[in-house]
Amino acid sequence: MPKLFVSDHPLVLDKLARLRDKTTDPQNFRRLMAEVAMLIGCEALKGVRTRQTTVSTPLKTASAVTLDQPLAFVAVLRAGLGMTPGLLELAPKAAIGHIGLYRDEKTLNPVRYYVRLPKRLSDYFVVLCDPMLATGGSASESIHILKTDGAKNITLLTLLASKQGVARIHKDHPDVPVYTAAVDAVLNSHGYIVPGLGDAGDRLFNT
Repeated sequence: MPKLFVSDHPLVLDKLARLRDKTTDPQNFRRLMAEVAMLIGCEALKGVRTRQTTVSTPLKTASAVTLDQPLAFVAVLRAGLGMTPGLLELAPKAAIGHIGLYRDEKTLNPVRYYVRLPKRLSDYFVVLCDPMLATGGSASESIHILKTDGAKNITLLTLLASKQGVARIHKDHPDVPVYTAAVDAVLNSHGYIVPGLGDAGDRLFNT
């Protein structure tokens, strides 16, 4: 599929296995989620703009490359909050945004309740953090919100996706790449990824 990047890094696969394991406790689930987000985030951030410069080493001047674009990590509440700590290890100066959506249990459609984003979003390389790409409804709506607010460079970072969710993003937002640790085949009648890892928010916050 175009613009779909599935990690095959051994560390990502090992940590995903532990995220899937129902015996993993909330403390370790939080740590693993942040670590997987950081590892996949390194790949997702390859598209950020850079510039050539020079730095003075202890011996002489060296050519170098530095970032030339501000970063924004936008968490889809609530489970997306578990991904931002890992990304902030990579880029501590990044701006943080929040999009609050909940899924209507009958229609499975996203309902917006909170949006707080950095100003002048068009300047930023935006990483949207949504750990479970199930039906794709929440992620698609979040991308729509970001674009409406001016975002031009958006990457979707997720821990686990379904084929249906990936197809939805490619249909609604073909310009947005999807980075994930794995793609599962199906959704159940409640819109959960199977085999998946359960409800990421509940496992993250022990609710």
